[in-house]
Amino acid sequence: MARVKGGTVTRKRRKRILKLAKGYYGSKHSLFKTAKQQVWKSGQYAYRDRRQKKRDFRKLWIARINAAARLNDLSYSRLMHGLKLAGIEVNRKMLSELAINDEQAFAQLADKAKSALK
Repeated sequence: MARVKGGTVTRKRRKRILKLAKGYYGSKHSLFKTAKQQVWKSGQYAYRDRRQKKRDFRKLWIARINAAARLNDLSYSRLMHGLKLAGIEVNRKMLSELAINDEQAFAQLADKAKSALK
């Protein structure tokens, strides 16, 4: 049986990695070994940050709600507790949008939360 050289398969594999590394700085986009390492690491960052993005947005929403709540003489925790006692279920994303775009509606929710706390 004749010996088969794997040149085409190897070239295809390397080209695929280098294509993924397009735009990277320095030798990371041109040398196969460093490109492979960086593509692998980039994949790890992407996987981690898909989860971290959800945490970051929640932190942002809470900061916005807290700022708006303090304009209505409430803290974030008292606002959320008051809303729960009042039976109002609004998620933090929507509360944050109300705080930014519709201050009157947010103020009404804050008033309901205050009255439920008393």
